[in-house]
Amino acid sequence: MAEASAGSKPDGTGASTLGPALATVGYVADPELLATLEIQELLGRPLLLEGEAGVGKTDLARALAEARGSRLVRLQCHEGLDRAQAVYEWNYQRQLLAIRIREGHASPEAIEAEIFSEAYLLERPLLAAIRSERPVVLLIDEIDRADEEFEAYLLELLGEFQISVPELGTIRARSIPTVVLTSNATRELSDALRRRCLYHWLDFPDPEREAAILRARLPAAGEAFARDVARVVAALRRAELQKPPGIAETLDWAATLLGLGVETIARSPEAVLRSLACLLKTREDRSRFDRPAVERLLAEVA
Repeated sequence: MAEASAGSKPDGTGASTLGPALATVGYVADPELLATLEIQELLGRPLLLEGEAGVGKTDLARALAEARGSRLVRLQCHEGLDRAQAVYEWNYQRQLLAIRIREGHASPEAIEAEIFSEAYLLERPLLAAIRSERPVVLLIDEIDRADEEFEAYLLELLGEFQISVPELGTIRARSIPTVVLTSNATRELSDALRRRCLYHWLDFPDPEREAAILRARLPAAGEAFARDVARVVAALRRAELQKPPGIAETLDWAATLLGLGVETIARSPEAVLRSLACLLKTREDRSRFDRPAVERLLAEVA
């Protein structure tokens, strides 16, 4: 079981301090997510986060690491990801050099035993996470991009917190990492993977929470300004765009407006129009918002 960290221990009244700890590093979590994170802390189980791109899945792992004072170890998944990239590989150049040096001075068996030792092992993210002396936050990002074969390989790590290396045997975790897997739900994940994880669907924040995120990440954003930005972005997400803006896009847009000296969005349609490159990321979405469309949008959320 994962040991409790300073960022999530009860405060003596039975209430968790995880929410405030995350808020101090700029992540405003809703009560349902906080409850799931507290269960993860209690059980030491991996957490599978699903949701659309841009809702803050990856940023949660970053925030957890910062809030707990832990190191973040990230594995970015992609098609064709294999064990050598994700878990470990042997340092072949050093092995070849060692073989040449020892030829004629040691038996083949002795040479083999030496070159397949930990001294020649190159750690990749998964092995580094379980061999860490102190607990880390292990982010397995966009697991749905990896092949099903690699997904199956993860089961030993997620279920037993150990990794089998044929030449060395089973390597068990020195400390149990906090594991966060993210998925954009581009393909269905296996039942075996889901059974080993806690589960949470992360949606776009409502305007009130997004305004709180803006105030946490952009101290220069006033309450009214943050609220108006969040309302405009929420309206855009309801507009059936090809690529709805994520939280990172909201932050970029708010920072841009502040940089342009905008204080009241409703009175600044020209600045909004000029800055839509922060929010709309396809030609089709951008073509839908000319000056009249922007003015109607601002009137809708005023």
